[in-house]
Amino acid sequence: MNSKSLQIFALVIGISIFSSAALAHHGSAAYDTDKRVTIKGTVTDWLWSNPHCILQLDVTDAGNQVTHWYAETENPSTITHLGLSRTSFKPGDEVTVTMITVKNGKPLGRIAEVVLPDGRKVKGIIPGARGGESEDSSKQ
Repeated sequence: MNSKSLQIFALVIGISIFSSAALAHHGSAAYDTDKRVTIKGTVTDWLWSNPHCILQLDVTDAGNQVTHWYAETENPSTITHLGLSRTSFKPGDEVTVTMITVKNGKPLGRIAEVVLPDGRKVKGIIPGARGGESEDSSKQ
């Protein structure tokens, strides 16, 4: 194998390795994309960062048990076009979030829709979270 062929082979292998990692990162295999869960809770933090923004909130059930949820969105530039900003959520804000959750039952999901503290609804935050039925889980 000559030097040029070896360089092309190395390039192809390198691209294959890095592209598969990128696809795996954006996969939805861990999520139940056929079902939506709606939770109501109190914002504890709003992380505005790449590659995904994260909304953290506490949800209190009927027995006063608190569950800390992590709700992921897209990157800042994508969700800015939907009407969200660095200041959309503040600790203490009451919000309602509809999301697809992870299959293993942990309090983690991708946001499909959020009702902001001022009552506005923002939809379509995660493209893979468009289908399925909503299940009210505010009593978790």
